[in-house]
Amino acid sequence: MFGFDPLYFLFLSPALVLMLWAQFRVKSAFNKYSRVRTSSGMSGAEAAREILRANGISDVRVEQVQGFLSDHYDPTKKVLRLSPDVYQSTSAASVGIAAHEVGHAIQHAHGYGPLALRTAIVPAVQIGSFLWAPLFFIGLFFSVFELAMIGLIAFAGIAVFQLVTLPVEFDASRRAIAEVGRLGIVRGDEIVGTRRVLNAAALTYVAAAIQSLLTILYLLMRMGLLGRRSD
Repeated sequence: MFGFDPLYFLFLSPALVLMLWAQFRVKSAFNKYSRVRTSSGMSGAEAAREILRANGISDVRVEQVQGFLSDHYDPTKKVLRLSPDVYQSTSAASVGIAAHEVGHAIQHAHGYGPLALRTAIVPAVQIGSFLWAPLFFIGLFFSVFELAMIGLIAFAGIAVFQLVTLPVEFDASRRAIAEVGRLGIVRGDEIVGTRRVLNAAALTYVAAAIQSLLTILYLLMRMGLLGRRSD
């Protein structure tokens, strides 16, 4: 049961291929448009602070963190963390990513429902991501259906998180494009690069959601609930 199961990779192969392609698209788009400088001359950090100011948000800090494209907004601490390549650069790619993260801060300030839901379920998802596999496979091995079902439900929580993430990320990108254009941070053809970088990043979230759903189908099959053995 704990050995190699080719069917698992058959189930997940579409999502894995999409994920690899999405990651390639992100790196390719970022590398390309990191060479396109914004005519406004704003860095990612400056653009982030300008968008926050223009939206009347004064309680969100903008900080630099280490890592490649490790950018994120922490709603629990109201901190926008930007990687060095985004924080310091004046490229269309960097400004777009910074603006996307500010989009999350705007969502938070406006009480955007999907973001609030995603934030609320994070603790449960973190626990579930640690426990679902031991619960499921131990339950399967010892034929304890209830234990396996608890593991499946725990993983289903992860899938819900991935699905809720989709509108949160797409909405943040929409807000980002609107704000950089409205404030003149990105002008003319520069906005094409900003949009392409954000569209490429969105594919990674789509791939993650598809992978979660396909994993649920696989687990159901392993439990014998989809017409196959549970061994």
